[in-house]
Amino acid sequence: MESSGLEGKVLEMFEVGPCESAYQMGFLIGQRFSNLIRSRLARDFILQDQLLPFAQTPLAQPLLKALADNNKKKFPSYWDELIGTAEGSGVPVLHIILINFRKEIVPFLPKNKLISTADSPDDCSDVLIVSDSMAMVAHNEDANVALVGHTYLIKGMLSNELSFIAYTYAGELPSCAFGFNSHGLAFTLNSVPPVEDEIVAGGVGCNFISRDLLEASGIDDAVTRIHSSEASVGHSYNLIDIRTRKILNVETASMNRISVREVGATPFFRANMYLHLPVQQVQDDNSVSRQRRALVLPKTSKNEFLSLLGDMADAKYPIYMTGPILYTLCTAVIDLDEQTFSIIEGNPKKGEASHIFTMSSKEFKMPQ
Repeated sequence: MESSGLEGKVLEMFEVGPCESAYQMGFLIGQRFSNLIRSRLARDFILQDQLLPFAQTPLAQPLLKALADNNKKKFPSYWDELIGTAEGSGVPVLHIILINFRKEIVPFLPKNKLISTADSPDDCSDVLIVSDSMAMVAHNEDANVALVGHTYLIKGMLSNELSFIAYTYAGELPSCAFGFNSHGLAFTLNSVPPVEDEIVAGGVGCNFISRDLLEASGIDDAVTRIHSSEASVGHSYNLIDIRTRKILNVETASMNRISVREVGATPFFRANMYLHLPVQQVQDDNSVSRQRRALVLPKTSKNEFLSLLGDMADAKYPIYMTGPILYTLCTAVIDLDEQTFSIIEGNPKKGEASHIFTMSSKEFKMPQ
């Protein structure tokens, strides 16, 4: 990748709310990050070369209508937030709809038109543990090269006094990646690759489900929200509750299928394959390779977790990714005992956090 100056950009945080409406919240976010959203859309070759041409075809119309109708009905306020984001940033609503429903649309692209990288999963890696001596999650946020330098943090404050911080892809709902709220609930996400037969066309989008998690009152409420979501495409959710010192890995598939596994003292590494929900899935060599590599690396301390997520020993499928297509955008570290949420930019082996939030204070600020 040619140096664009985007890699060295500081991750910005925007505080927004309480707002009179969800639309206004979206509008203010879109307005604040208009340049970043426009830049991301221009560089997003999956949008430009695949989704936009498909959206002009008769074949796409029933799918796009079902996605709009079903998500608007299930989550009207988040739909308003999405429309607000588009109108605040001054980009076509269709473009914002397409990037927010990429996971729900790509499986239905005509196979003869599909560029192979369009349906490669967003690869994320997590290592999780809850033992007597430590309780933490470390997560690599891996995404397409188009997202490098095109993310931001939203600190949202709602009228019901709930607040959240969400790592957000430019133009998408907060958060398709990771976030936490003032109830002490955090989450990280991993995509999974179900085969086409396992996907329900026009169901509820992953981005809407994870936006809803930001408003969950606790870990049980989060599981309920996931289970009742009528998702189109399966997903993997790592739910973290600092109040109960509990971590759950939740795998889902369409038709409300769900499997919940509590994380214990044995370190649990997950990439982007289903591990405990029986679902037909596409073999993802990248994910299998990372899973195999993580098995042999030590996982007994915070430093070892970060070294694992910074591992580049496998040149073809490294755990820490530096292109040409997939990049590790950052690493999130949630320490349940310190009650901190940290974001590391650059290889986590170096371990220097650019942002540290305390999850136990309403303002999320670190004590000086």
